[in-house]
Amino acid sequence: MEFKLAQIAKLIDGQLIGDENIKITNLHGLENALSGSLSFLSNPKYKKHIYTTKASAVIVNEQFNADAKVPCALIKVKDPYLSFTILLDYYVKLKVKQKVGIEQPCHIATSATLGSEIYAGAFSYIGENVSIGNNVKIYPQVYIGDNSQIGDHSILYSGVKVYAETIIGKHCTIQAGAVLGSDGFGFAPQDDGSYKTIPQIGNVILEDHVDVGANTTIDCGTFESTIIRRGVKIDNLIQLAHNTEIGENTVIAAQAGISGSTKVGKNCIIGGQAGLVGHITLADNTKIQAQSGITKNSKEGQALYGSPALTYNNYVRSYTIFKRLPELLKQVELLEEKILNLHQGKHDS
Repeated sequence: MEFKLAQIAKLIDGQLIGDENIKITNLHGLENALSGSLSFLSNPKYKKHIYTTKASAVIVNEQFNADAKVPCALIKVKDPYLSFTILLDYYVKLKVKQKVGIEQPCHIATSATLGSEIYAGAFSYIGENVSIGNNVKIYPQVYIGDNSQIGDHSILYSGVKVYAETIIGKHCTIQAGAVLGSDGFGFAPQDDGSYKTIPQIGNVILEDHVDVGANTTIDCGTFESTIIRRGVKIDNLIQLAHNTEIGENTVIAAQAGISGSTKVGKNCIIGGQAGLVGHITLADNTKIQAQSGITKNSKEGQALYGSPALTYNNYVRSYTIFKRLPELLKQVELLEEKILNLHQGKHDS
């Protein structure tokens, strides 16, 4: 794809300094850019590279002042990183938009409803009474179970499995290998020591603008719904158990696990490999450090760290002491020895 610099400046509401007819064909970092590339400068630490870059144009902060001659055109904006992200998003959407039509072999039930401009890749399966919105992109080997719904402009990449009754909102992106609606971990212990499977008859609901990472699993509810609210961003390799609810605009990093019936509030940040026990509630704006274990409810705005987790400041203070435990033990042993010697001296006298 090819764009004129004037088109790009308009798209990100930037001030163009240079030839508006310069043609941009790709996006690259400052150091690796070639002619025809558009790059950006956000971190001042990389400012030196703008004087040697081969990029045709660079997005810079509106306060940028050159210390020497710059060999390329500039687009000045309030936030270069955000503007470059907008361009990347636009570029990806253009590429995806080009995919239209039904590839063969492909199974689409006669009762399914398909919107306009959709793409269904080879070996994809669309079950009975499925509703697919406009501009939805379904890549090869995707399975969509009966009675599921997928909203406009959503993308399901290769190998995604969507169990029956799942509802996916608009502008959602589901990365390869993710599973939505699999059975929750429900087993009833029996007198003989065995376990009886508890049928899981709920579903999964993803509201609009939800992103789900590769090989992530979201279990269906036992009776009701597992709900992922609007704007949630879920990384790769994450487990969300049955009946969990994730609040709006919460982000969860890779390998985290959230147990059944736990409620996570709005705008929370959950670090990688964090684990949450079941039936607790995280208040809005809670922040959890990586590898923390959360065993009880949080208060709004708390930052938690450790396993079992403490408030962040308490954890840091405690860890400072923990690191010194061998040294402190030696000091205690020396004090014990001195005290014993004092007692022994008094006894001898």
